[in-house]
Amino acid sequence: MRIGFDAKRAVSNFTGLGNYSRFVISNLMKYYPDNIYKLFIPKLPDESKINDKHKDEAVYSLKHTHKPFWRTMGIVKDIKRESIDIYHGLSNELPFKVNKTGVKTIVTIHDLIFLRYPEFYSLFDRTIYNVKARYACKVADRIIAVSECTKRDIVKFYDIDPAKIDVVYQGCFPVFKECSEDQKKKEVKKKYILPDNFLLSIGSIEERKNILLIVKALKQIPDIHFVAIGKQREYAQHVINYAAENGLSDRVHIISNVPLTDLPAILQSSKIFIYPSLYEGFGIPIIEAQSSGVPVIGATGSCLEESGGPHTIYVDPRNENELAQQIKRLLADDQLRKEMVTKGYKYVERFSDENCTSSLMKVYEKLYAEL
Repeated sequence: MRIGFDAKRAVSNFTGLGNYSRFVISNLMKYYPDNIYKLFIPKLPDESKINDKHKDEAVYSLKHTHKPFWRTMGIVKDIKRESIDIYHGLSNELPFKVNKTGVKTIVTIHDLIFLRYPEFYSLFDRTIYNVKARYACKVADRIIAVSECTKRDIVKFYDIDPAKIDVVYQGCFPVFKECSEDQKKKEVKKKYILPDNFLLSIGSIEERKNILLIVKALKQIPDIHFVAIGKQREYAQHVINYAAENGLSDRVHIISNVPLTDLPAILQSSKIFIYPSLYEGFGIPIIEAQSSGVPVIGATGSCLEESGGPHTIYVDPRNENELAQQIKRLLADDQLRKEMVTKGYKYVERFSDENCTSSLMKVYEKLYAEL
């Protein structure tokens, strides 16, 4: 098979959508090397910023252009030129008129949060996101949803036949599955001035991620700190102000710009990982925490039960009293924490690179058989 991807985010975006693109492309090359993979980008990236597997120019189809709409329209000519069998849009969109090329198409839809919670997005952003996602779902031969929750949203908001949608999960970086040495834990504790006992949350510090709930719960839990790691939005100042007004500033720590190499050691040093997000398309941080051997508290209302499984605790994301109760319960019960860790390890095996890539390949093979 000749499989093509819009790889702009794979080589230039080092957050969620870029991570997903690299996860897909790198693992396809690893587990199914007999196929031909073409990464469509306007120019080759700085070699220092990309994975070794992406440095071979043979996998790139270059278009030296600065036109802003190349990824939306101009790329179609390049897809035809490369005789692609299947084109996979990795991030909620497909090029305009790609369905006229005779190439089989797949689009991955990560979430439709901009429709579920429009108040978290500007009118311009949610309009653009909606136009692109709706069009992609309409013209794609197959749709990949990253969770059953996202699949339900696609059916609900875009009136898509569920039979057209395949749920294919994503895993996490292998580094989270490695046990950090005590020396590394000491290094990160000193580097980030971490307390001895702390609750942890990782993700952008924005309203949808809802970490204020943890700070509110902290009022009921003495002798433990809370560490939040992520890019700070305006919401972060709201959290800081609340902590100051309630005498919690000395126990609330917000840290940004933490490299991936330090995250596993920080995770493995925490008592509980808490992810009270109001809504997610999937929930990779929960998989990272379980892979790191940390008990997890998530939130009800979206997809987090899928990523966390039956041995994660889930609370109402609007109820700080319930969260405080569950935190105190876990801190007081060593056996429960150990059981959650052991069974969490087992649960996340379904999100291994090999399992996720095998599921994706089945979608490709099903489409290829139709050519």
